[in-house]
Amino acid sequence: MDIDLRTRTALVTGSTQGIGPATATTLARAGAVVAVNGRTEEKVARAVEAVSADVPGAELVPAAADVTTEEGAGRIRELLPDLDVLVNNLGIFGAEEALAVTDDGWRRYFEVNVLSAVRLTRGFLPGMKDRRWGRVLNIASDSAVVIPAEMIHYGVSKTALLAVSRGFAKEAAGTGVTVNSVIAGPTHTGGVEDFVYQLVDRDLPWEAQREFMRLHRPQSLLQRLIEPEEIANMVAYLSSPLASATTGAAVRVDGGYVDSILP
Repeated sequence: MDIDLRTRTALVTGSTQGIGPATATTLARAGAVVAVNGRTEEKVARAVEAVSADVPGAELVPAAADVTTEEGAGRIRELLPDLDVLVNNLGIFGAEEALAVTDDGWRRYFEVNVLSAVRLTRGFLPGMKDRRWGRVLNIASDSAVVIPAEMIHYGVSKTALLAVSRGFAKEAAGTGVTVNSVIAGPTHTGGVEDFVYQLVDRDLPWEAQREFMRLHRPQSLLQRLIEPEEIANMVAYLSSPLASATTGAAVRVDGGYVDSILP
């Protein structure tokens, strides 16, 4: 199977850490021009350097902007007026007792995890529809389906993202543009390492992930954390012409964590 994204331009939000760099790298390896996004020019420059080292000759666009604001999203739209692939990857998470999350905390998770994706989709989808081709991908989470007791606010924001994806897919119906969400399972990133150590003994070596999975995610069939590249491979496929008949879907890359025989 040849995933060919030559002639396509992609934006990966929040691509300076977590799943983002792996996604940017995988899309660049498939031939796409990739816009690397983060809040600061310094972080973006480091991420661009890292992707370039992995994919020599990659065509990368530094796209420093805070996409959680209207101003930042507008700057991105000016930089990438003819975007083909939008990957709404930016997201925040963290453990907090349900009754301790304030109104401001709920608003922050909605602003970052949901509204940033809505705003960018609203900005780029019309052009994709006019050109009769495009891909919008929202990086969701198993927490959207299996709401974790230790971060209800995060899970709810990702549930909303599934609905956003389905709704915008209907808006793009019949245009050649697809809109999907990717349900990522527990993934091995720096942020997740910090999260794991909120729940297990920090004195344990990184094999603590096994203890975390045993105690807090025992239904995982993979029984390990997923590597970012494994998520990125699915994103690359859904970004490609090969996935032309997949839209309005919530595609799972969760290691079998969600106990369901349906996608």
